[in-house]
Amino acid sequence: MADDREAGSGLAQRVVDPLRRFVHDEAAGGVVLLMATVAALVWANSPAAAGYEGLWNFRLTVGAGPVAVTEDLRHWVNDGLMALFFFVVGLEIKRELVVGELRDRRAAALPALAALGGVLLPALLFLLVVGGGPEGRGWGIPLATDIAFAVGVLAVLGSRIPAGVKLFLLSVAIVDDIIAVGIIAVVYTDALDGGWLLAAAGALVVVAVMRWAGVASVAAYVPVGLFIWYATLHSGVHATIAGVVLGLMTPARPVDGRGVLDSLQHNLHPITAFTVVPLFALANAGVDLRGGALGDAVGSQVAWGVLVGLLVGKVVGIGGVTWLALRLRIGTLPTGMPMRLVWGVAALAGIGFTVSLFIADLAYTDPVLSTHAKVGIFAASAVAAALGSGLLIGLTRRSATAAPGPARTAE
Repeated sequence: MADDREAGSGLAQRVVDPLRRFVHDEAAGGVVLLMATVAALVWANSPAAAGYEGLWNFRLTVGAGPVAVTEDLRHWVNDGLMALFFFVVGLEIKRELVVGELRDRRAAALPALAALGGVLLPALLFLLVVGGGPEGRGWGIPLATDIAFAVGVLAVLGSRIPAGVKLFLLSVAIVDDIIAVGIIAVVYTDALDGGWLLAAAGALVVVAVMRWAGVASVAAYVPVGLFIWYATLHSGVHATIAGVVLGLMTPARPVDGRGVLDSLQHNLHPITAFTVVPLFALANAGVDLRGGALGDAVGSQVAWGVLVGLLVGKVVGIGGVTWLALRLRIGTLPTGMPMRLVWGVAALAGIGFTVSLFIADLAYTDPVLSTHAKVGIFAASAVAAALGSGLLIGLTRRSATAAPGPARTAE
């Protein structure tokens, strides 16, 4: 029996420790991300604004001859470094699906349904505000939640917020990411090149064969992974999807006694949280708001579509679907988390930021529409952070003074 307890304790540690590190890195990374965003905005609106654009428009060639890739620095960040970010996203999705909160169908049902509500309603509201045409291509912008910023807000609120709130927010945000990645792959792609797509698929088969053969060395997979990224880049599917797929193919359970996924996540997540994502913000958040651009955005349907989608869509979509699911006895909330706190989580989910900025650049080639969308993202994320914090603090105090009762039913 002692051995059973030790085995159970070991399993719990393997699940809890990576989650604890993930939350810590996301919270601290959120602070760095905020600093990079402020720096980008100040730089882009300063007398040195020309230098900002000049830097990110500088073209860099990597490789030689027929395999050379030439992109400006902004696209090297968006197409190259962000593939590493999405690889880590894929790792976290895989871990959650195999050994984490989403492995249990009943536990996964509620955050999955809540996330679906928090995707469908924002997209619908965006289209209702904006309509069709070129502006309507941005319907994917208000779909995803920025985990780094949202968890950062929870870290600021401290221990007064129940642990179940963080767990529910992470679960919803991860399902959000799964849906957003699928939309990027299907909707925001260029014309497909069948040859390169077939080459990428063939290389993925090579990865599967290497796994089947028991190849455990990460270094052996690096050249194949780089080729998959290169082939995906030329296929018309956004190159970052290669990162997600490779992350999902990483074994979540130990291989020859070694936790490959946990090791990769432990080593790579700080790099993406403290380097890749802040660089992305620095390259993409520098919106020039001078010359009446801010006033134009205030009157823009795109900006309002993003704002309404992220704020109203997320709150009503996530909160409403969760309430209905609990009424129908579909799924359960984490222990110690009453339904009333779901509204605070739903508001925090309106912090779209990183993935919203990413989709905005994919959706709009017109710099005016892109600027309007980014202003909407900034405004919505700021309001969502303030609203979510206020709701969680106020409703947590109410929970503390209320009589104890069931925490897993709709209230």
